[in-house]
Amino acid sequence: MTSIAFIGLGHMGGPMAANLVKAGHTVRGCDLVDELLAEAAARGVTACGSMEEALQGCDVVITMLPAGKHVMAVWTELVSFVPSGTLLIDCSTIDIESSRNAHEMAKEKGCPSLDAPVSGGTTGAQAGTLTFMVGGEAETYAKAEAILQTMGKRIVHCGGASMGQAAKICNNMILGISMIAVSEAFVLAEKLGLSQQSLFDVASVSSGQCWSLTTYCPVPGPVPSSPANQDYQPGFATALMLKDLLLSQDAAKMAGAQTPLGHEAAALYQRFSDAGAGAKDFSAIIQTLRKETPE
Repeated sequence: MTSIAFIGLGHMGGPMAANLVKAGHTVRGCDLVDELLAEAAARGVTACGSMEEALQGCDVVITMLPAGKHVMAVWTELVSFVPSGTLLIDCSTIDIESSRNAHEMAKEKGCPSLDAPVSGGTTGAQAGTLTFMVGGEAETYAKAEAILQTMGKRIVHCGGASMGQAAKICNNMILGISMIAVSEAFVLAEKLGLSQQSLFDVASVSSGQCWSLTTYCPVPGPVPSSPANQDYQPGFATALMLKDLLLSQDAAKMAGAQTPLGHEAAALYQRFSDAGAGAKDFSAIIQTLRKETPE
């Protein structure tokens, strides 16, 4: 089995590292938060007091970090410790520029690298059913696929360096926009006197059908497993959706793409987050739409 260093053992990284242990890999973990390190150790991860310690003897390094600045800081340090040839995989969701810079840093060290952001949330991380969107050389992807399969159900090679990040950003822009559209429809239905169940019964089998409606319905009742039935406990937090929408707008500006709905979605989630809803599930955006709808 493979010796893996896992840097970043938070709500996503911790269970991902645990699934690698379950698959028989040796996993050495590092995190700045002692509590997270202890939780990972309880799941079979070897807890290390420093990144240098975690990297000793590893064949693969996986990072799962909050933002591009954290990835750049960690990768700048880790390439000074690992030997050339070490496989480097970043599973964070970060900006395109930082992802490209990380790949270039790895290339200069002689290390194959992948960007492999995930979709599926904490539930998917725990169950090992994440979707990985992977960017990097085909040969490198082939080497890493079996490792990624121990943490995910669907692994998609999206192209070269940073294309995994591009796919993640574009997908979540669709998700953010579609959740607002579904929420607007339910608010309008309420104003018209149409029951939530009736709208769901029609739209879920008609042209309005989408994941935000049929899997993650923003009102309680029609989809019992949706966060709306648990007072909008995440799930996928508003703060994380806002992060991804802002990344989409940074990418659009860099690429010269017009994304007017993406821009408006980011602005709406920004207002919702600023009002103190950052920890709520992103489907709770329906609450701010209700407040902003004239009586």
